Amino acid sequence: MKIGIVGLPNVGKTTFFNALSGATAPAENYPFCTIDQNIGSVIVPDKHIDKLAEMENPKKITFATVDFVDIAGLVKGAHKGEGLGNKFLSHIREVDAIAHVVRCFKTADITHVHGAPNPIDDVQIIDMELALADLQTVEKRLQKVSRIAKGGDKEAKQWETFLMKIKPTLEEGIPLRKFFKNNPPAKEDLPLLKEASFITSKPVMFIANVGENIDDDIKNDIAALKEYAETDNCEIITVSAAVEAELAALEPDERELFIEELGWEIHGLDVMIKSAYRLLNYISFYTTGPDEVRAWTIVKGSTAPQAAGKIHSDIEQGFIRADIVSFDDLVETGSFPAARDKGVLRSEGKSYIMQEGDVVFFHFVAPKSGK
Repeated sequence: MKIGIVGLPNVGKTTFFNALSGATAPAENYPFCTIDQNIGSVIVPDKHIDKLAEMENPKKITFATVDFVDIAGLVKGAHKGEGLGNKFLSHIREVDAIAHVVRCFKTADITHVHGAPNPIDDVQIIDMELALADLQTVEKRLQKVSRIAKGGDKEAKQWETFLMKIKPTLEEGIPLRKFFKNNPPAKEDLPLLKEASFITSKPVMFIANVGENIDDDIKNDIAALKEYAETDNCEIITVSAAVEAELAALEPDERELFIEELGWEIHGLDVMIKSAYRLLNYISFYTTGPDEVRAWTIVKGSTAPQAAGKIHSDIEQGFIRADIVSFDDLVETGSFPAARDKGVLRSEGKSYIMQEGDVVFFHFVAPKSGK
């Protein structure tokens, strides 16, 4: 999973990235401090893995991971290359979801690139730039496919029809996620949408970045941003990048004590990852044994063979069956054999739809050597 962190300059993106990933990317008070993308890979906190490791005492423990990509601040005109915009936009096309950091703190010490911070205006600046960038992609592809479509090519004609359908929305500076909310793409258009990788069709979460002190004005800003997100099918979380950075610098025991003093149940990384899983419709399943306990991430609705393919394509191709027990049942019974004796271990075939928290052992036929 790869999440791109975007926003205007000086909204706290890199500070938040540093806190999330434990990285030390520069965070300065001037636009375009971040020129190259910074990438940090972090483990997904998972109490299921902790418990399974306690039960199995394996040689190796492997958590799921998330790659966070800190993409330099965008400004008006980014779609035309303003502020190194073209380079930044190319980075966004490569991510699975977008975390849009929105400045909800007010301080004269940190410059805001477009006057006084206004969360909704700031969001709409980024939305407009990304929509116009997608429009450029549409227009370039239309020039190519329209010529071919005139010759009767069916695939080119399909592309032309699809692109003409979404073009008016982008011309208005409206993100495609808003268009597809009311006009779900046809089944035959899904491969085209995936190939095009439009920026504004990617799922978005808004990160309301607040200071340590939240007054009524900031509460109103957060409420307005929340309302905007709800009408846009977006997630929203409120964090303090500055506080998160302080937490990241502490030792684990000190960090837990600090979180307890703040009265937080979970902090920004946990909230952000949970939001990302919801946005991308992801679930986790687990494999366990004396050699390794491991978490795997799949799309909700995946079949058992598709889940097996996350481990290795040979397992998917040679799939026979999957022995499956829910995490809760495995913990209650204590082991796979005990779960089988209790009747809670199931043998599932190719049509089984994986569920959150499934613990699995796959049976498969290995491919013959040389084939």
